[in-house]
Amino acid sequence: MPENRHIYRVKDIIVQTGTPILREKASPILKKELGSRTLNALITKMKKALDTEEYGVAIAAPQVGNPLRLFVVAGRVFKEESEDDKETPNKSGALPPDRVYINPEITRVSRKKRGMSEGCLSVRGQYGTVLRHEKVTLKAFDEQSKPILQHASGLLSQIFQHEVDHLNGILFTDKVEHIEAWKEHSHE
Repeated sequence: MPENRHIYRVKDIIVQTGTPILREKASPILKKELGSRTLNALITKMKKALDTEEYGVAIAAPQVGNPLRLFVVAGRVFKEESEDDKETPNKSGALPPDRVYINPEITRVSRKKRGMSEGCLSVRGQYGTVLRHEKVTLKAFDEQSKPILQHASGLLSQIFQHEVDHLNGILFTDKVEHIEAWKEHSHE
């Protein structure tokens, strides 16, 4: 890795399929970049882009034109999880904050897989069933540069796999069993 490497400026749009950056393997974020003003600006722009998407649950840096190993998961995903967990209901009704995953790596996967319906902000108007591991363990750094190890199942497991795929230049359409047009979003 060149010593003079820099973080690219974020673009204001979510790049779409056919854009070469979506097929590149993203580069790790260097330790010296953790907590930097430039990285924080990228994270802020990613959160804003995700916030404007009614059906978006996560976004990876390549989707906003940055070939870096970083993704953000919308806080509403964690609200849904806490509502499913009878022991820790979310009484306030407020959305948890978005969560940031820097240099994420899936370290364990369950043997059991199942077909899960998914779409992608970079593949507008299409969705399909993708075979995903039911459970995964992900290690990464959070927004404060602290190491995290997170076990996930259900939707969060699916999100982790989908976003790590993005960081490896893989789109859900590469793994989909059957793809369909989402009528509400088609331009016909």
